[in-house]
Amino acid sequence: MEKLFTGPTFAGFGPNSLNPFAGLSALYQVRARGASGLRLRVRQECPRRPGVYGMVNVHGELFYVGKAKCLRSRLLSYFRSRSRDPKAGRIVEHTRVLAWEPAPSEFAALLRELELIRRWRPRYNVQGQPRRRRLTFVCLGRRPAPYAFLTSRPTAGALACFGPIPASLLAREAVRRVNDWFGLRDCPQHQEMIFADQGELFPVVRAAACLRHEIGTCLGPCAGACTQAAYAERVRAARTFLAGTDRTPLEVLERDMTAAALAQEFERAVVLRDKLAALRWLDDRLERLRQAREQHTFVYPVRGHAGQDLWYLIHRGRVAATTLLPHDAASKQKAADTLEAIYGNPNLGIGALTADNLDAVLLVAAWFRKHPEERSRILQPAEAKTACGGEIKEC
Repeated sequence: MEKLFTGPTFAGFGPNSLNPFAGLSALYQVRARGASGLRLRVRQECPRRPGVYGMVNVHGELFYVGKAKCLRSRLLSYFRSRSRDPKAGRIVEHTRVLAWEPAPSEFAALLRELELIRRWRPRYNVQGQPRRRRLTFVCLGRRPAPYAFLTSRPTAGALACFGPIPASLLAREAVRRVNDWFGLRDCPQHQEMIFADQGELFPVVRAAACLRHEIGTCLGPCAGACTQAAYAERVRAARTFLAGTDRTPLEVLERDMTAAALAQEFERAVVLRDKLAALRWLDDRLERLRQAREQHTFVYPVRGHAGQDLWYLIHRGRVAATTLLPHDAASKQKAADTLEAIYGNPNLGIGALTADNLDAVLLVAAWFRKHPEERSRILQPAEAKTACGGEIKEC
């Protein structure tokens, strides 16, 4: 009777998008009614090597996925009631099937774990879940008088797009400060724009639609208070700030804040401090993403278990492909073709980072931040192509 109400049987993790070996990765499963039975089977069968693992409940639901540098040690830690955390105890309590999949290396296990979390969305996992974090992009656009605004989905008509960054009150405040500093409008799109250099048959005196022009935080394109060229110059300045090539606003605000504090103009110093804090928050988050993408374009050779040595082709912060370590004519040719496809196109990966790829970029950045010694092993794309007996045509 019990079998009539059991859920679907867990059949496997599914394909591995970064597996250069033929066929699906090997999957191993142990089944038991309680923790003691699972622990015994793990002791008997689980290897001491990197990999990913999953917990399946009585209904056949894969409800947790993890990775391990050593599968045997990590899985046995779930059964040590005195040293495990409460969450691990709850996971074991609901587990009826424990599955694992060996990986060539710890780095491979990290990438596979993220792929499985995004595919299966296990309810006990927090990190890596799609849409776990609300993200937004900072865009410059919306003609005829572009300005900075936040959006969850950048449009093709935007002049520039930066991010993504956490969607929060801080993000809204930072974008407001960007528009204030550069004198860009932030009024509704239906507001009519009349630039000073637009010829009118019967010129009239126009009042600004809001107080921002009066207090000096907007050039007033709705009131004919600036020319289109002058406004466009401010838009270009805002773009260079958001791109990280000009940090003049931060330097000026910090200098003025310090001067106001020394002059005991504390109220003004507090106002300047708040402006500086908002812009610095935005600059810091955009800079982290820039560094993660700009500093991580190379080939990362990784020694794998039992000779499963791989090249990870990292392009603009994320692993774009993997290939076997070249060792003969066939593998060298295949590696050369993959290198050309990834690094030979100068436009590949250019543009705003998508929310779906953010976790993959942060994962790579965190790995090399945690293991800085691994940078000594990386190869530049041209070096890797030379090792394969060729050169990248355009990089």
